[in-house]
Amino acid sequence: MASSKNYTEVLIGGKVFNLGGFESEEYLQKVSTYLNHKIDELASNDSYRKQSSETRSILLALNIADDYFKARKQGSSLETDIESKDKEMYDLKHDLISVQIKLENAEKAMDRLKEENKELQMKIVKLETEMKNKRK
Repeated sequence: MASSKNYTEVLIGGKVFNLGGFESEEYLQKVSTYLNHKIDELASNDSYRKQSSETRSILLALNIADDYFKARKQGSSLETDIESKDKEMYDLKHDLISVQIKLENAEKAMDRLKEENKELQMKIVKLETEMKNKRK
């Protein structure tokens, strides 16, 4: 299913821009808000404001690229953590199944032993009855 292109006006650095993209208008506004935040963050530094327009643009791009690579590294780290947790969960499920099988086998053995015990108890009663009858 093809998405339609969305257009919206955004305010970046005090100027209005018409943005278009296949993302939602909300997303395009969110991107412009992020960009404005970065501009404001850098503009709070006196040495940044004293730089030429070209240097400020490069410093802004460097800061955005830094955020991107840090987010990418964090994403990669989270993916590694998820893979590790998935393997751990698989191992735990395997262990759980093994323990469940052992429990089932132990319960079956216990049932057999209970039945055997019951038969032996009846045999004891029978033998005791026979002994009493022979003594009389």
